[in-house]
Amino acid sequence: MSITAFIKCHPVSSFFALAFAYSWIWWGVLFVVAPKGFEAGRAEMGALGLYALFGATGSSVASIVITRIVDGRDGLRALFSRLGKWRVNFAWYGVVLFVTPLLLTAILSVLSFVVSPVFLPAVVTSRDLGTLLGFGIIVGLVAGFFEELGWTGFAIPKLLTRYSALATGLIVGVLWGIWHFLPDFWARIGSFGPFYIPNYLVFVIGVVAYRILIVWVYNNSKGSLLLAVLMHASFSGSQAMFIPALSVTDWVLVQVVFAVALWLVVAVVVAMRGKRLTR
Repeated sequence: MSITAFIKCHPVSSFFALAFAYSWIWWGVLFVVAPKGFEAGRAEMGALGLYALFGATGSSVASIVITRIVDGRDGLRALFSRLGKWRVNFAWYGVVLFVTPLLLTAILSVLSFVVSPVFLPAVVTSRDLGTLLGFGIIVGLVAGFFEELGWTGFAIPKLLTRYSALATGLIVGVLWGIWHFLPDFWARIGSFGPFYIPNYLVFVIGVVAYRILIVWVYNNSKGSLLLAVLMHASFSGSQAMFIPALSVTDWVLVQVVFAVALWLVVAVVVAMRGKRLTR
């Protein structure tokens, strides 16, 4: 069997294999040029930060390549056309843009009152709010576009033909979390030490919940890829804008509470909409 024939028979598996291979080869270089990762434990924008960010193009590259092989030029046109689907109920824009910032604001505000003022949202304490907001918006939009062209552009619609929306979210969410392991390990292991594994597991648990919410929005927005990009941008950008510089233990605490909050939202959505996540 030729490679092309194999890909046509197993498009989803081929997509994930290519996405992982492309990104992990790209990110593997980081362990050569900077074995200790980010000393501060946070992704600081710079040459290495930009390099790591562009490693996220793996899912988009895989989406374009596999779509071209499986569905041809018409498939590519259909893929990119979904980026222009913006005419949906305005309420979905509220869900897409504000779920993460509202949850983080509530979580950090409560922790700052109950535990310590160090948890006050960064947007409140920052002395250079413009730079903080600009950084968060840029990182969020780049990550959203680079990744969702693959996860939501290819994997989710293909899996929805075989599985429920809830199962699709779980499958893509778990693989999405595992896909992040290499850059996350590189960036944090030096500063997180024994807390790294617990932090990473909590991260995966949280992103699985968020992926289910992305599928929920996708199912109810006529398959809008644009909304998926914006929702991912809000998730990544809001964390950069809202979570302040914290100790390792405080950071893990925030991530634990955030993951629990996301799963509570998922539980409400599933209770109201069922496994199809639609009316």
